[in-house]
Amino acid sequence: MTDQPPLSTLTLQHRIPGNWAADPWAEVRPLVDGADILGEVHPAGLAPSCRHWRGPAESWPLAVSDEPRRVMITEPDCTAGCCGALYVTMRREGDVVIWDSWENTSDNTHPVPPVMCFDAARYEAELVRAATDRSWEGPLDTAARLLEQTLTDSGWFEQWGCFLTGVWPRRAEPDVPEELTSPEGVDVVFHHVHESGGRGTSYGYELCVTRDEPVEEQVRRFAAHVLADDPRNTAEPREC
Repeated sequence: MTDQPPLSTLTLQHRIPGNWAADPWAEVRPLVDGADILGEVHPAGLAPSCRHWRGPAESWPLAVSDEPRRVMITEPDCTAGCCGALYVTMRREGDVVIWDSWENTSDNTHPVPPVMCFDAARYEAELVRAATDRSWEGPLDTAARLLEQTLTDSGWFEQWGCFLTGVWPRRAEPDVPEELTSPEGVDVVFHHVHESGGRGTSYGYELCVTRDEPVEEQVRRFAAHVLADDPRNTAEPREC
């Protein structure tokens, strides 16, 4: 690559969005040389959720290879099709990772970031660090992550013709009186596919997480409750 800009440093920061209605998990926010450059271009954009960093390394949102890949690096809390998103093309050339060909479908009048280059070894080490970072988690996040892993590994829902939709931390809603909202905890949602076809039925558990009991003990109790019987008998039906 000719006229390569100076190498920058990528830092990935877990952050609970202020408006987390679309996804209550933490976003993994990319900072470049310590600055939220993407926020300057797409202020309403959220980085990919930490849930997308739990699979194999090649599936991580910012993973790179020699083959260029167009990535939606921030999106709104609705959908990219509704309010636009920020895209960048990523690739690795030798020992350098390159971000270029920016596209802002939210506001094409706003200048997009310049070409960015990173030392490939440091870049990939930062991806590994972020994917394994648990220091940001509160009890709700830890409980949701451990319970989701336990339920996924169990294969329990499949035995009943169901599939696990997801597990999410349920946070206190700001500016909503306590009596009008559910207590903090974990939501488990699964879906049953009817043999006759159609939309099927969604079910859910609302599990309360306390601050005075070890999270691991609570997760074991939650899992025992879910795995004790046909989950369609113990969960509440939900709107599809």
